[in-house]
Amino acid sequence: MTTKHTGSTNPLLKKLTCGAAVAALLVGVSGTPASATGNGPDYGGNETINTSILHTYDSMVAELRKQDAKQPALELEVIGQSVKGRDLFVAKYLSNPANPTVLFLTQQHGNEQLTTEGALEVIKHLGTGRMKNTLKNINILIVPMLNPDGAMGDVNFDLSDYIASGGRHLTRYNANNIDINRDHVAKTQPEINALHNNVLSTYDIDYMIDLHHQGTRSAVDGKLVSGSILYPTTPDVKPEVLEGSKRLGSIVYQNVDATGWGHLGKYVGGTANTIARNGIAAEYDISTLLFEMRGMSDHFNPGSVLGQKSNGYLRQQTILTLESVIKAISDGSVDTADTSFWDSLPEQEYLPGKANDE
Repeated sequence: MTTKHTGSTNPLLKKLTCGAAVAALLVGVSGTPASATGNGPDYGGNETINTSILHTYDSMVAELRKQDAKQPALELEVIGQSVKGRDLFVAKYLSNPANPTVLFLTQQHGNEQLTTEGALEVIKHLGTGRMKNTLKNINILIVPMLNPDGAMGDVNFDLSDYIASGGRHLTRYNANNIDINRDHVAKTQPEINALHNNVLSTYDIDYMIDLHHQGTRSAVDGKLVSGSILYPTTPDVKPEVLEGSKRLGSIVYQNVDATGWGHLGKYVGGTANTIARNGIAAEYDISTLLFEMRGMSDHFNPGSVLGQKSNGYLRQQTILTLESVIKAISDGSVDTADTSFWDSLPEQEYLPGKANDE
């Protein structure tokens, strides 16, 4: 493993203040009002679900290549191809092998795209002065849209019962109708092989956040969540890796929950190593965190999708998550993060008939 910074102790109050400051900065960037709430409207047959406002695979690649040309610190690498032959990318900021390294993974499930939208914004921000000093003390890997075939609806099964308009559907599965976030042990799919062979086995990674979306009706304390988080729950994870995961979760929770519009719960997840959160922690000793944002970009189930009025705050939640983690790892404050909040963080509750969609 790479050497972690010890850093100076940052009190919890300082983290909360920092989270609020970061959130305020992001509000200025995104234009989302400070009074925005995490409880955006359900679909209910009335809200617009339109995929044309999201990046296509080609427009995402164009943006990645544009930033690669503009940013000296950025190196773009093709790590493999999808079932349908689309290149899979990792955006790399590798300043020093001795620095701690974080991996951000988005869109294992093709219909969970707002995390990718947020990650692309973070890549843009990493090329600006506001993140310049941060990059000296951290290595960053971003794998956006690991399932581009599902994201483009270019699959070998029927999607005619999916809800979204906009010229394409987005589906959870890859082109082979496989949930690739159940393939981290068998590794049968090309997307997962690319991730394991050319990222996880190649770079000395300390932390990973696996970004997803879940259904729309999960709640804690009687309020719908804007998202939920969970550390690895496999019995195969080492204690120090688990502790690192919990500290990572602390940074995310304190920054997002401090905004006033973010409202997080504890995800209810299984112990199988086939899931990235568990399997990657167990196999590579990487401290991992699952973050499930509320609502999906497309689905056949009306209870799984949110209207596009919610896109702004979910994108902003992703940006805040990634940038607060980058800063905490860079300045070493992740090493002293208070994990006691996990003891009282409520598990989210699901309404009858709503599936657990990790």
